[in-house]
Amino acid sequence: MTVRIAIIGGTGVYNPEILDDIRPEQVSTPYGDISVNIGSYRGKEVAFMARHGQAHTVPPHRVNYRANIAGLKRLGVRSILATAAVGSLNRAMKPGGFVFVDQFLDFTKSRPQTFFDGDQNGVVHCDFTDPYCPELREILVRAAWELRQPAASGGTYACTEGPRFETAAEITMIRQLGGDLVGMTGVPEVVLAREAEMCYATIAMVTNFAAGISPARLTHEEVLQVMSLNAENLRRLIMQAISLIDDNRECACHWAVSGGPVLSNGEG
Repeated sequence: MTVRIAIIGGTGVYNPEILDDIRPEQVSTPYGDISVNIGSYRGKEVAFMARHGQAHTVPPHRVNYRANIAGLKRLGVRSILATAAVGSLNRAMKPGGFVFVDQFLDFTKSRPQTFFDGDQNGVVHCDFTDPYCPELREILVRAAWELRQPAASGGTYACTEGPRFETAAEITMIRQLGGDLVGMTGVPEVVLAREAEMCYATIAMVTNFAAGISPARLTHEEVLQVMSLNAENLRRLIMQAISLIDDNRECACHWAVSGGPVLSNGEG
């Protein structure tokens, strides 16, 4: 059975036990090897990847994003649900809540951003008007509604380099630019997924208010504590969304680089 759906687990989401009949698998790519766990849920094959490693040993600026996405592509994945622990700059997006982001701001500095480096892969300029798959995001909205879980259906995610938290001045700048959330892993992951012609959606879990908004100093332990308290809600949301995804669905994301299927009348 082909693996069409993948979960990328971020901070606090390391356990593939949400799936049945789990088996580990190594995948080789031109960018390095990756490790995934493949299991099933309601008859669907699903790949689970821990973005930071099973023991959270890989910091955000050292994640091999190209290998991760290329490996999922080689498995046949077409839809990715990624989780992210985020700080909030928007007081309407409170700790413990979910946000299905629809835009991003990129403040990363040193990460390979593309598969298209001008070598054998050529030069490609990919449209990012809607960087997150609108169809997958709608599935997440429907899943949250069916579970009666409150969630925001859109928001702008600002990605910083990390691993340090942001300064209060940086948060003020990001707010002025329209950012709602801040994290360290969403870019280039979302960019590479689009270049690889896979649908990609982020489930952002708000773990704290960002620097200068939060009344206390930020700690990684605080992030993990909120993730732990809300882990069951996140698990239920992911599995409900997977049950709603059609393995054979077609989407514009699947033609983001190749330009679309050739139709029988020659148009396309």
